[in-house]
Amino acid sequence: MGLYQNVNDDRPYVILNAAMTLDGKIATKTGDSKMSSKEDLVRVHGLRASVDAIMVGINTVLVDDPSLTVRYCEGKNPMRVVVDSRARTPVESRIISSKSPTLIATTSKAPEDRVKNLERAGAKVIVCGGGEKVDLKILLKKLKEMGVRKVVVEGGGNINWSFVSQNLFDELHVTICPFIIGGRDSVTLVEGDGVARIDEGVRVKLYEVKRFGDEVVLTYRPLR
Repeated sequence: MGLYQNVNDDRPYVILNAAMTLDGKIATKTGDSKMSSKEDLVRVHGLRASVDAIMVGINTVLVDDPSLTVRYCEGKNPMRVVVDSRARTPVESRIISSKSPTLIATTSKAPEDRVKNLERAGAKVIVCGGGEKVDLKILLKKLKEMGVRKVVVEGGGNINWSFVSQNLFDELHVTICPFIIGGRDSVTLVEGDGVARIDEGVRVKLYEVKRFGDEVVLTYRPLR
């Protein structure tokens, strides 16, 4: 099976992409996450240009205020998708103010006034479940119905855990950056509740290894 081949009928092909330090952190205790080299940024933006949608969690929007556009290479801008259960995305954020299409995934518990404000600002808002958190299976199914075939997730540790724990990913790309930052409050690649035993963890298989200077990019696929 080659890269980007979708074997799921009810959801897009999902790629988790992240950069982390040698000690497994994706951000410092203050939230600083700028660790990738120029070469890796070119790779990431090439990946963005190859997919139909790019997804992040609300914490990434609130902390980093990303634009999530393609800038370091030629290519189209994918649809931006924010997993935002309570519609907390600021209307003045770059993900809303820039011209590329933006979809906000909420739950039925999101305040109506926030939803209307986002829609007035130009975002498309869809309801994905009635619980405390966005139902990712519902979201992915709706994206597939909208014609989205491939999604790259550039979220933080919590959204990564949601995808991993529900076995909703097809590839994991991890850039190992040449830093050691420590800190018990620094965000790791995957947060969430975790598992109690090693044999309860999600097992992945190494597919590809690439080196860019002092960085190494590892590509894994889940064992199914």
